[in-house]
Amino acid sequence: MHTKTISQLSALLQSKQVSATELAQHYLNRIAASDLNAFLHVNPEWTLQQAAAADARLASGNAGVLTGVPIAHKDIFVTRDWRSTAGSRMLENYVSPFDATVVDLFNKAGTVTLGKLNCDEFAMGSSNENSYFGAVKNPWDQTAVPGGSSGGSAAAIAARLAPAVTATDTGGSIRQPASFCGVTGIKPTYGSVSRYGMIAFASSLDQGGPIAQTAEDCGILLNAMTGFDERDSTSLERKKEDFNRDLSKSLQGLRIGVPKEFFSDGLAADVEQAVRAALAEYEKLGATLVEISLPKTELSIPVYYVIAPAEASSNLSRFDGVRYGHRAADYKDLNEMYKKSRAEGFGAEVKRRILVGAYVLSHGYYDAYYLQAQRIRRLIAQDFAAAFEKCDVIMGPVAPTVAWDLGSKADDPVANYLADIFTLSTSLAGLPGMSIPCGFGQGEKNAKRPVGLQIIGNYFDEAKLLNVAHQFQQATDWHTRSPV
Repeated sequence: MHTKTISQLSALLQSKQVSATELAQHYLNRIAASDLNAFLHVNPEWTLQQAAAADARLASGNAGVLTGVPIAHKDIFVTRDWRSTAGSRMLENYVSPFDATVVDLFNKAGTVTLGKLNCDEFAMGSSNENSYFGAVKNPWDQTAVPGGSSGGSAAAIAARLAPAVTATDTGGSIRQPASFCGVTGIKPTYGSVSRYGMIAFASSLDQGGPIAQTAEDCGILLNAMTGFDERDSTSLERKKEDFNRDLSKSLQGLRIGVPKEFFSDGLAADVEQAVRAALAEYEKLGATLVEISLPKTELSIPVYYVIAPAEASSNLSRFDGVRYGHRAADYKDLNEMYKKSRAEGFGAEVKRRILVGAYVLSHGYYDAYYLQAQRIRRLIAQDFAAAFEKCDVIMGPVAPTVAWDLGSKADDPVANYLADIFTLSTSLAGLPGMSIPCGFGQGEKNAKRPVGLQIIGNYFDEAKLLNVAHQFQQATDWHTRSPV
């Protein structure tokens, strides 16, 4: 049962071959038996109540494609019936009085929530080792990281602990863990998915999206989670669309832009080999490869690590030990309470980014750092605009290497930052991007570690990306391979 895709499970539910309650119990049993640390909070009683409601809806003939389908949410989306921690001690026991818009939309679609998924603290990290609740293990190789910050989300799909999950992507946090865990994930155009009830990290970059086994499944989930929300000031007013409308379109004549900067020094040979083989597969499907240049690629790291921490330092100022979240037990005055609560509540990486962010926003440095980074951000977006005049989609690796060993970069935050080199520019430009499985690393250890192909589209080209991904998945079987 757990090897089935969303579309297959939906068909079984609609034809009454399986009930939502049986399905939910099946996945709850798998979660209970798992040792990956992918889930932070499960509430079986409430899950089974939702499943019973879905069964009633299925019996009434009033069911949609997602009715009864189990789903799990990254612990960045707040939920009323499960704790919402953002992977932080600061919110260790926090229960939200409301559901995030994304959670609410899936509840209305009839999905059954399995629980909340582990992530890097406040979504800050590339390995899921920054969670207060411990690292997630990669299901393919438990000595490896699953990627971050949505490591719990990607690991849950790879280990078949859930058929559908939500995730968020600020600088690559959907695409990179999807790549490391050998699953499919898409970050839609910035503003497509409501950020209301998403615990904020960097507001001009954060975007929700799905991770699942296939491109078709990701389209089904995107159909449910996108849409205008007046409670989110960055939400875009657009007509609803069916993201799976073009899945079966031929790729004959598709122009694939291959950025030379994505294949330079620093790209591991085994990753390049898998990505080049995927590009050759696309040529067989009728596409043509066009060399393009994204010259500001290497600048995306300093730009991102100025802008994102600046926004984080502002967003995280609300966690002061007064209104909600962790409060120090022992203090002399209000000032000491603030200091101790934040010192105890935040982990090392979060503190590092708050300090960097406060510095670049401070008097005398704002123009030199923050404003300059925003100027270069605009130039990065212009590079993409120029590239899309020559091609329809852009392809390359998601990350320079396969997943690294747990703990191997723990003392070197910059090494973690450099792992985001191929995903950051897409986020800075607000473009849609996705990762699909396209092979495995070479060598004794790497042979169990997946490689993802990154596909980047122009604004609102999600349907095209899903078509391009789906056609590859019809011709290959990487997405069907599972560590379980």
